[in-house]
Amino acid sequence: MKLIYCVEDDAGIRELITLALSTADFEVMGFEEAGSFYNALRKRIPDLILLDLMLPKIDGMSIMKTIKSDLPYAEIPIIILTAKSMELDKVKGLESGADDFITKPFGVLELMARVKAVLRRSGKKEILEDIIEYKDLILDYNKRTLLYKDIPVVLTYKEFELLYYLMLNKGIVLSRDKILQEIWGYDYEGETRTVDMHIKTIRQKLDAAGCPNYVVTVRSAGYKLEEQQ
Repeated sequence: MKLIYCVEDDAGIRELITLALSTADFEVMGFEEAGSFYNALRKRIPDLILLDLMLPKIDGMSIMKTIKSDLPYAEIPIIILTAKSMELDKVKGLESGADDFITKPFGVLELMARVKAVLRRSGKKEILEDIIEYKDLILDYNKRTLLYKDIPVVLTYKEFELLYYLMLNKGIVLSRDKILQEIWGYDYEGETRTVDMHIKTIRQKLDAAGCPNYVVTVRSAGYKLEEQQ
């Protein structure tokens, strides 16, 4: 039975989610704030986290950044819960490593569909190469590390997945839609600008380490990993 943690301070929404998912044979634990959630996380790692962004004391974005920067928890898929008017928070959440988002108010059918889709995508992960090298870049997928001439480059979960995909297909032009399908899932309903934002931050972090721009933009086509001429 899949274990799902729901971090939501609104008791009504938390109870709705817990009841709906429980009736679909998921084990669900609800948390009102970050403290109780962190205590449970240290004891047992869930298969999925539903995370409200507007939480008291420690907000959902801070919680997600903490999770994604901690190796034992970094691969836990996260669905963020956002208000309809908070478009910027959706973008920031996806940039920080969220796998999907649900806009409030939402229906039980949408909740179930998105939860099952994210769990399905996360369960299909196949690692084709553990360690990939390109020029002076060394990416170790299992250790979740990236080095440029022995200098560590720290990436968010989604940035790491995206760069791994580019390095795995070095020299091949990958369209934004293809990248969205592979990294965010075939049924992800986001925009291609999400890819552009992640590419931008990857470039910035590589540049800060002294690495040349290996992630090349191919106009009207997409991106590829190749040393820029």
